[in-house]
Amino acid sequence: MSDAREDWPLSAELILPFAGVPLADDGSVPSIELPALPRLAALLARLPVSTRDEADAYSPSPPHERALARALGFEGAAGCLPWAAHAAASDGIATGDLAWGLLSPVHWQVGREHLTMGDPDELGLDLASSRAFFEVLQPLFESEGWLLVFGAPTRWYLAHESLGALATASPDRVIGRNPDLWLPDDPAARGFKRLASEVQMLLYTHPLNAQREARGELPLNSVWLSGCGVRQRPRADATPVVDQSLRGAALAGDADAWRAAWQALDAGRIADLLARAERGEAVALTLCGERSALRLETPAVAPGLWQRLRHAVAPPRIDLPALLASL
Repeated sequence: MSDAREDWPLSAELILPFAGVPLADDGSVPSIELPALPRLAALLARLPVSTRDEADAYSPSPPHERALARALGFEGAAGCLPWAAHAAASDGIATGDLAWGLLSPVHWQVGREHLTMGDPDELGLDLASSRAFFEVLQPLFESEGWLLVFGAPTRWYLAHESLGALATASPDRVIGRNPDLWLPDDPAARGFKRLASEVQMLLYTHPLNAQREARGELPLNSVWLSGCGVRQRPRADATPVVDQSLRGAALAGDADAWRAAWQALDAGRIADLLARAERGEAVALTLCGERSALRLETPAVAPGLWQRLRHAVAPPRIDLPALLASL
């Protein structure tokens, strides 16, 4: 996903993952006191045209990925959006007509009752350590007719005909949760699941992990497959910006950090978007939670027209806590 930070295009489109109040472990919406977000309230009060994408928290494709897919013009059912091929092309890999999957190196924490999958970034893999693990696993996959290509420390890519229409869960769905509940049950996944089990056995006692644990680092003991499919070309006029500022706090369940991240967004990107709208530019904001996404659009207007309309029309009252809790 893109995360450009400067020089937005004039028709700016901002997508905010994890903008909704993070759900509790039981799927309920906790009571969180929101900070003051005056620029967001002012932007929402500009009589936007809105559309809502409804699903549930168990869809393998979270709302922010569905929103980005629509903006880019990608097609695919839930769990079948080709993010791997898209990212591989961005990493300079010739994807051709092959079906690709993103293979994320991860740590699975074994608890008393269930497993928990960590964020790949928590491993702190640098280029050298990631390549060392990659080279351990590459012969295993390629001996079975799979193509494994290195992209970046947390981005490895698999290519195989079985990945053409395989629905998989986004890592953003699984991080902090039991990965067993999100494994694909499609018969097409049998080959990969068998190889994934062999990966876990190979890594369990591998010297690379012994070295990591001796340094107090988490072992890399599993992998996660996602974003499968054949590459699709994004629309030429697509200009979405995805800001991940809220992601880390939401996945960690840190309400204080999530509120602080919202305040920084309100003073930064949201303020910029509001200023653009007040200048008469067309802007779009998509607020994404764990279940649904709300897209807000302000049409382009002649300079000064909004200022005149603002005095003639009372802005609607926005219940921000209710709105963010509904996502």
